[in-house]
Amino acid sequence: MIDEQTDKPRSSFWKELPILLGVAILVAVLVRAFVLQTFFIPSPSMENTLKIDDRVLVNKLVYDFRSPHRGEVIVFKAPTEWSGNPDGEDFIKRVIGIPGDHVVCCDPEERLMINGKSLDEPYIFSLDGVRDKPADQEFDITVPKGRLWVMGDHRSASGDSLEHWQQSGQNITEATIPEDDVVGRAFTVFWPVSRATWLTVPDTFDGIPKP
Repeated sequence: MIDEQTDKPRSSFWKELPILLGVAILVAVLVRAFVLQTFFIPSPSMENTLKIDDRVLVNKLVYDFRSPHRGEVIVFKAPTEWSGNPDGEDFIKRVIGIPGDHVVCCDPEERLMINGKSLDEPYIFSLDGVRDKPADQEFDITVPKGRLWVMGDHRSASGDSLEHWQQSGQNITEATIPEDDVVGRAFTVFWPVSRATWLTVPDTFDGIPKP
């Protein structure tokens, strides 16, 4: 009788195992499709915040409930003019200007200005004490409705809004990305473990006034 009682649970477990595995796979697929996704960093455009081959975790759900905020690091489907890839390609940049923002380079201390307020950018790339300029030329733009002005932290190595503003003959539409093309917010570096960190919004963005 003891052997018969122990065999039944074992038999039941093996019968249920494929169902449990199926449910686990389904949950993983749904989470990846709608909630969280991992991305790797293929270029130096966000150094030193993000380095080549870093892995980041992206919240794909957050912008279903609100718009991107200044200072957030986002993943987005790059316009074909940016990537040169008609099949689409994911880019990762930092949001500098949101719809209606007046973004200018630069104040007397060579800082970007947003809506008349100077922006300190501690995340801008530096090497051996030499720091990138916030921009390699002066500009004065207003971000159109429904679009974002995005820039890489490694300003001298980033194909971002400023570069495409220059290349397009100062066409603000081609220089910005649609909010609808944003995949999600990158909120943490999880690999390699030695570089694991949260991707928080610097406090310097708190004082930027509304457009």
